[in-house]
Parts: sequence; C-alpha cells; structure tokens
Amino acid sequence: MAYSPGVGSPSPIGRGATLAVLAAVAFGATMPLVAYAGRGAGPLITACLLYAGAFASALTLGLVAPSSGEPLRRAHLGRFAAIALVGAALAPTLLAWGLQRTGATVGSLLLNGEALFTVLLARALYREPIGARVAAALVLMLLGGAALVAGAATGGSWSALGAVAVAGATAAWAVDNALTRGLATLDPMIVVATKSGLGALATVALALLHGEPLPSLRAALLLVAAGATGYGLSLRLYVLAQRRIGAARTGSIFAVAPFVGAALAWALGDQQAGWWAAVAALLFAAGVALHLTEHHHHRHTHDAVEHDHPHRHDDGHHADHTHDPPFVGEHSHPHRHARVEHEHEHAPDLHHDHAHS
Repeated sequence: MAYSPGVGSPSPIGRGATLAVLAAVAFGATMPLVAYAGRGAGPLITACLLYAGAFASALTLGLVAPSSGEPLRRAHLGRFAAIALVGAALAPTLLAWGLQRTGATVGSLLLNGEALFTVLLARALYREPIGARVAAALVLMLLGGAALVAGAATGGSWSALGAVAVAGATAAWAVDNALTRGLATLDPMIVVATKSGLGALATVALALLHGEPLPSLRAALLLVAAGATGYGLSLRLYVLAQRRIGAARTGSIFAVAPFVGAALAWALGDQQAGWWAAVAALLFAAGVALHLTEHHHHRHTHDAVEHDHPHRHDDGHHADHTHDPPFVGEHSHPHRHARVEHEHEHAPDLHHDHAHS
C-alpha cells in the first residue's frame, strides 16, 4: 500500500525542511550582531541576554500562535535541565567567547560543525539512517573545516583558541539537538520558554559570581533582540522541524545558518577570512545541497500503537480517525493506530523510528 499526502500538499520532508531553513536563517542572521554587540561584555552576560530575549520571544509567540503539542510533565524536567546546562549556558558562552577572537565570518562558518555532530549523535542515539548522500555531505563539511584550519595556519588574524571555543559550542549544541528530539512533541512555546528561562538564570548567576563586565544599554538591547530572533523564534521553528524530519536532517539543513551569518558579516565589512574561507564555504555549500536534495523512500511496517502527539489528518497516517465537527490543521489528542505496511517518502519522525539494514 502506498499513499501521497494529497493534491497540493507538500511532502512531509519538504514541510520539515522549509521550517529548518527558516530556523537557520533566523539564527544565522544574528551572528554578526552577537559578535558586534558582545564586544566588551563577558561571555556569560552575553549568553544571559541572548536567552532573556529568547524567553520574551517565546512568551510573545505563545500569546499569538495556537498551542500545538503535549503539555509539560514531570518526566521532562531532567531532560530540560540537561538542555539548559549544555545548550543554553555552555554553548552560547563558548560561542560569545570564540566570536570575539575569530571574527564573525570565520566564526559563522565554523558553526557548520553542529550539523556534523548532530548527524552522528542522531545515528548513535536514535538509529536515524545515514545513507551515501548524507555521508558524502559530512565528508565535504569535514574538508571545509580543514580548509578553515589551513587558513588559520597561514594567516595571522585568526585565533586557534577562539576556533576551538566555537567548535566546542557546536558540539554542545549538537548534544542539545539530540536531547531536544525527545521533546519535539511538546508545545514549542513550552520548550523555548523553559530552556531559555533556565539558561538565562544559570548564566546570570555565574556572571555575577565571576564579576563579568556589563555591556552598554545599547549593546544589551541589541543582544536581547538577537536572542528573540536567533534563539527564540529560531528554536521554535527548529523544534517544529525536528517533529517532522528528525534530529539528523534538521541539524544538517540548519547548516545553512553559518552561510547567512558569514554573508552578512562579509557585507558589513568583515572580509578578513581570505581564500581558504571561500574554499570552505564552497565545500560547506555542496554538503548542504546534498542534504537538502535527499529522498528517503522504502516499504516499512508500523506496529499497532496508542499515543498522544501533534498530528494532521492529511499526513497519510491519521486519516483513520475522525472528529465531529471535522478538525483542520495540526492538533494533539490520544489516538490509536492499527498495524499497517506501506511505502512512501518519509523522514525519521515519531512514526518512522524503524531500523534500516
């Protein structure tokens, strides 16, 4: 048995990929702003202001956007604590410290490491498939990173410690991405508000203990604005993308973000990267293109299950139950699936966590 989502409906991979690209643009566009506004401020204070903006953004979007997902439960709190520590405290602190030493262009390009680490963790933890196309993309991204290292060795304007800090931030965010996959069925407002709120509290406490310098009022407002867009709105879109296409593909497509940041930094006058950065950008671009054009299609079986998660009735898996009156769009409630075997294009979402030979 095969199905299609319906005439005029986007494919499940296309819908998730679009959300991931939008998340990447929202995040990447803030990188030059973070590098500029964070000068003279401590990295912990910078991270705190970024996530304060994300928290405000989550609450604002929660007022205007419809709820879509499960409620927060006590079982989720441990995962949220780990995410707040790794993704909302450690990662942005390392990024802010590293960007002040590498420059916005090179620092933005180095953020592609997040895609590599995320794909590997998704494979190890969630059995998400890595085919020849994804493997080739990862090799290209590794070569792009090597090109940046070569540029660092030949140019005197680059800080190796800054590069290590940015790379550490990408590894921390990859762990964050893998942990967030288990929360993708929650309301995105809950995910963003909880993560950013915990991250802001943790970083401000550490900043006060270390006596970090405060930025000017103008710089602080810029960082809060960058956090609202690059961390609040971006994370909301990222969670919605993970819900549809899994952690590996969302992380891979999110590799678009560094190109947005690097392009804006270059346009604003940060042109210290040189030819090696241009070579790295081409290699990264080729890797992203391979990810975006991937298709996954084979016959598979769904066992009978009863669960509660956000879903639509036109996605090929939820047409077997109805509502009176009919419900259009995404919603969440307990429902049951009978066992079914079929074939269609899919990504490793909640319904397609199956093994591959």
